[in-house]
Amino acid sequence: MEYSVIILAAGQGKRMYSALPKVLHKIAGKPILAHMISAAKAIAKDNVYVVYGHGGEQVREQLQAEKVHWVLQEELLGTGHAVLQVLPLIPDDHQILTLVGDCPLIKQQTLQNVLKQTCNNSIGVVTADFPNPHGLGRIIRDAENNVTNIVEERDATAEQQKICEINSGIITAPAKLLKEWLPQLKNHNAQEEYYLTDIIAMAAANQHPIHAVKAQKHYEVHGINTRKQLAELERFYQLEQAENFMLQGVTLADPNRFDVRGDVEIGQDTEVDINVIFSGKVRVGKNCRIGPNCELKDVSIADNVEIKANCILDDAIIGNACVIGPYARVRPGTELADEVKLGNFVEIKKTRIAEKSKVPHLSYIGDAIIGREVNVGAGTITCNYDGVNKRQTIIEDGAFIGSDTQLIAPVTIGKNAYIGSGATISKDAPADKLTICKKQQVVVEDWQPPKK
Repeated sequence: MEYSVIILAAGQGKRMYSALPKVLHKIAGKPILAHMISAAKAIAKDNVYVVYGHGGEQVREQLQAEKVHWVLQEELLGTGHAVLQVLPLIPDDHQILTLVGDCPLIKQQTLQNVLKQTCNNSIGVVTADFPNPHGLGRIIRDAENNVTNIVEERDATAEQQKICEINSGIITAPAKLLKEWLPQLKNHNAQEEYYLTDIIAMAAANQHPIHAVKAQKHYEVHGINTRKQLAELERFYQLEQAENFMLQGVTLADPNRFDVRGDVEIGQDTEVDINVIFSGKVRVGKNCRIGPNCELKDVSIADNVEIKANCILDDAIIGNACVIGPYARVRPGTELADEVKLGNFVEIKKTRIAEKSKVPHLSYIGDAIIGREVNVGAGTITCNYDGVNKRQTIIEDGAFIGSDTQLIAPVTIGKNAYIGSGATISKDAPADKLTICKKQQVVVEDWQPPKK
């Protein structure tokens, strides 16, 4: 069977109180609508249609990399009207799955289940049991427990409002039937809109089977209408990620203070302290220790690495048994070989550091190549930028850089060279030699302290 997926994403989201369209607000660092598109593509890779309306150009611009069919709903006249805009583009023999644009945690298994149970000429709907279903459409069943209708809360009787089984907004039906039924929809309801859910009563009246599939967890079908709900779903998502990692052998100090915002792998017996944020593509090896309040973005970290508190690592490669931090910043283009140490308040940018070298504290190293077993003293900086161009510093194996040193690029420090403390090095320093910048110490005999 061929599938087409329609994502209804035209709503304004007034209760978000935001200039940003609701579907562009983020869960786990990714727009809500992008989550929905990922779910849709797993069903129908080349047949995903996004109905947009409010803030539509902004939505299309931010998600322009997504290969979907964009369909404009110029007048926001309801969900049924939105689907009607897409139907001319879909072949009659397709099965259509409609998704709402604000349920980013829907499980692929749930979608597969409703499609599997819905055969030709039947209707499928995803439902869920909500202990507090306020504001949601209710599933109406007959005495034999068959679904006969979906009633929006504004249109429900007092008795119907007591029902806890809710409509998720996820419905599947044959394209041929939708093309027959949707033009017949009426807007005789509290919101004066054309409801897609009214096809359920049509299907029941025409004796088409209706299959209701319940989501395993209620937050799968929890829509987002407010920033409070956005935060709640963020935490549902993160707790689920935390549970998955713990089941794989990762120790988390507090699963409630753990955030994954990308594609992340963490090896066994790695320990993650509180408030660590993983974003982008992150690979962490085995037996690592990640201290509190760290941010790891687009990094590859080998085994037995220790990252101490309050470090930021971005677009870098970290070798085995490195020690980083606390308060270190590793910027894009950095590659650390095995057993490298970066200490507190060290910033590294676009630099390769070979095995067993150390930059223990209070230094900036940018656009550099550092050899094996080099020691870089406190307060050392590479002066790599002349205001126009970035230039490179090379420090060869075994060199020792004294504290408070400035290395003015382009410059090379030779193998096993020593640089005296307080030096400003603007010319190449030879191997196996001590290079200093000699300054005369002067005492001013007639100096007077300033008076208060």
